[in-house]
Amino acid sequence: MTAEPRPQPTATAPTSWYALTAAALPDLPRLEGAIAADVAVVGAGFTGLSAALHLALAGRRVVVLEADRVGAGASGVNGGQLCTGMRLDQDELEASLGVAPARGLWAMAEAAKALVHDLARAHGIAYGYRPGLLHVAHKRRYVDAYRRYAAKLQDDYGYAPIRFVGPDALPELLTAAGYFGGTYDAGAGHLHPLAFVRGLASRAIAAGAQVFEQSPATTFETTGQAVVTVKTGAGTVRAEQLILATNGQLDQLAPKAASATMPINNFMVATAPLGGERAAALIPSDAAVADSRFVVSYFRRSHDHRLLFGGGETYGYGLPADIGALVRPHLERVFPQLRGVALDHGWGGTVRITRSRLPHFARLRPNVLSAGGYSGQGVALATFAGKLMADAVIGQGDGFDRLAALPIKPFPGGRRARWPLLALAMSWYALRDRL
Repeated sequence: MTAEPRPQPTATAPTSWYALTAAALPDLPRLEGAIAADVAVVGAGFTGLSAALHLALAGRRVVVLEADRVGAGASGVNGGQLCTGMRLDQDELEASLGVAPARGLWAMAEAAKALVHDLARAHGIAYGYRPGLLHVAHKRRYVDAYRRYAAKLQDDYGYAPIRFVGPDALPELLTAAGYFGGTYDAGAGHLHPLAFVRGLASRAIAAGAQVFEQSPATTFETTGQAVVTVKTGAGTVRAEQLILATNGQLDQLAPKAASATMPINNFMVATAPLGGERAAALIPSDAAVADSRFVVSYFRRSHDHRLLFGGGETYGYGLPADIGALVRPHLERVFPQLRGVALDHGWGGTVRITRSRLPHFARLRPNVLSAGGYSGQGVALATFAGKLMADAVIGQGDGFDRLAALPIKPFPGGRRARWPLLALAMSWYALRDRL
């Protein structure tokens, strides 16, 4: 096996504010030729690199194959929110799964959140964490639901960091238009996602993992239950176990697993620097904020006094030519005082959702594991999924198997019709936001 320096990437996506402010990661080689490993990992995001780090620390020979650059997918371009719980609220989970399974998922989600902090502290990763997550109602009739949910988490789950925020108290935390109350969660917060994922990569490499960029996996095949061979355009990896931790390549590599999830493109912008006083006046709490719209608006302040704002969605793959033009109406609706503000950066990324909004874990074959479909909760859940898959490879698969047992239905319509059906459904729910 020989390796050569990674060629310069094609400019297929705009540069994010994250890419300009995260600690640099040296270009990594492209896989050339054949290599052997104990575990092959496809995807160098939160899931794949968490798995690689845990496995390397456990003494396994690990090879990670990344189609682009480390963190180029959803892990490096998202809103950076470190959330409490699953995508569904606990009362929804109790109703659909039962109280005991819902409590089990709560415990896992809390462990996922803690793991992010633990990894950053243990490995000296500068991830720019700041506490506070504010969920806000964009309709008055939603406010009571927020009040009840805060009380439920406090009373039934013993979760003290959350509190209800009424309409009179909201301006102390957020000065935006069109919100009527919500919850403030001091046990959640926000971080620099690309800094964290690059930190995971550098620590995994230091622990002995090999990470190859510009090396998209094209196919894999298994021989019995002990050998899996992964092919790229220029090389092969022969391993005992395979972990699929990828969004973009899942349709090609594992169509059955892909059928349980659908890709949604989210978009963000960074304003020009606003100055410390002006930026602080927008979000006095310095919390990350997400609203109750089906097509969520989410935003937070940056350390250099910009507003980082996410809004708007498209479905399938591919980014619009002018992301700023797509996001600006959402930003100016929420912050009319920023009408006409300069937007220095605009970028997008693709996340995968499931119908149930629960993550999709699967043993595709005895030695092939897959996880994804974090439905917007990936900072914590994807990092945790990597650990669970590493545990399963080592032979401690209880946590992975518990999540693999969750009822995840495929999207209707098959491979041809599910795209237009999804777009139609999403458009309907987006319309409801405006009613």
